[in-house]
Parts: sequence; C-alpha cells; structure tokens
Amino acid sequence: MQEKRYPFAVRLIGFSQPEQATIAAALTQAPAAGPAYFCLLDDSLQEPDLTIVNGDDLHALAALSAAGPPEVHPALVIGQPAVDLAFPCLPRPFDTGQLYQLLAGLVARRAEALAQLTARGLPSVPERRRSVRLDVDLTDPSEYIMRRRSPPRGAVLIIDKGGAFRDHVARLLGARRLGVEWTDSAPAAVRLCDETPVSVVMVNTSAPGIDPYELCSTIKAQDGGADIAVVLMVSPAFPYDCSRARAAGVRGMLDKPINDRVLVGTLKRLLSLPA
Repeated sequence: MQEKRYPFAVRLIGFSQPEQATIAAALTQAPAAGPAYFCLLDDSLQEPDLTIVNGDDLHALAALSAAGPPEVHPALVIGQPAVDLAFPCLPRPFDTGQLYQLLAGLVARRAEALAQLTARGLPSVPERRRSVRLDVDLTDPSEYIMRRRSPPRGAVLIIDKGGAFRDHVARLLGARRLGVEWTDSAPAAVRLCDETPVSVVMVNTSAPGIDPYELCSTIKAQDGGADIAVVLMVSPAFPYDCSRARAAGVRGMLDKPINDRVLVGTLKRLLSLPA
C-alpha cells in the first residue's frame, strides 16, 4: 500500500501564465519517492511552504525581502537574477530533475529550521509585514501611522451545511473567547452581518443553495460591510472564479481540506490576534 504524501503548498510569483502553467504541471508530476506539491491560487490566504520566483521580475524579487528568514520561508529562483541572492537559482530552461532535487532540499531545510524553533519555544512562523515597505528607509513614519487600523472585534461567522466546522473553529479559538456563529442560510447570514458585529465570514462553497459571490456582494453592500473579511472555503470540484470573487469583494480563499495550522494562522491574521 502506497503511503499518502503530505502536499506542500507552493506560491509562484512573477511568471507569465504559460510559464506558470508549465511549472505547475511539473510539480504535479514530482517523483513518488519525494515530496508532493500543489500550487496556491493568487487569491489564496494560505501561507506557502515554498515560493518559486521569476528571477527576471524585479517586483517578484523585491517580495522576497519581506518573506522573512530563508530557512523558514524557503524560495527557489528560476532564471539568472542581476543581483546576488541568498536563495538557490535554477537557470532556464530548467531541468525537472534538478527542480525536484532543489525543492526537496528546501523542504528538508525548512523542516529542520521549524524543529529548532519549536525546541526553543519560539513561534514556528514569525510575524511578518502585512505589506511590502513603501521604500527602504526614507518614508515618513506618519505614512505608516495613517495605514494602521484598529483590530477587528466582531465574531467569526461560518456559512456551512452543518454546524460541525463551526464547533471545530470554536474549539480552536476557545481560549481567545471569540464569538463563532453558524448558519446555513444566506438571508440569515446577511441579517447577522447587519445586526451584530461580525469581522470574518467563512463560506463553504459546497453549501447547497448559496451563491458565495452574490452573498459576499450583498454583505459588502451593507453599512459596515466593507470592513468584513469574506473568505471562501473551496473544494477541488468548485470552479473558483478569481474575477467574480474580486468584483464581489472576497478577501481570499482557502483550499479544502483546511488543516488546523492554516486555519488558525489565517484567522489570526484577519483578526489581528497575537501569536
């Protein structure tokens, strides 16, 4: 019996659609003897285990500077960047065998770094910037002060066909004493967002009779709705439409099944909770 492999989440940054599709296809064919991978959609709120960056894209390379320590946030650069980087580089045209070898090495390096953090009692994923710095060191501090917001104080609302996931989220966040509500009705969800303080809405796209994009648009159109983060929980069979989601005001999506580490990490960021 073949052992089930844990799939590592990969974010691709700075690639054209054709090259992105080529890399994604190569990752799905990774050898059975090594790690398995899947690519995150651009709208995914999940933190990647690995990042693959286009070495010819300066904006993509700049994003690496905000990613944190390379041991914990490993990245692979494809191409020949014009500057020296603390990340391995794979020249074009890339060899898939070398790609798998480098990624497997990064996975092992990350596992070792996380184990060392755990042994020292430190957070496994250090807090990072919410956005890239405006510039290196010249920005007036008042610019950053203007961008700060008060932390959300409302409940988490789960829209699902049953209450089991709500109960699970409540157990995970129990020590923080946050309200976690549930409904299986779109009108009830809209009413709750209008009448009670709600900070995050999580919509299971498999819930029957609910159009997640329409529901998000309706919530966002209400007074105070602009401050509510709407997250879609997407199954592999659901055809996630990035354009419709962004037009409706969806904050982002999470691939199902969602493990507890990803779930808690996402809610902590959306609710500005401490580690």
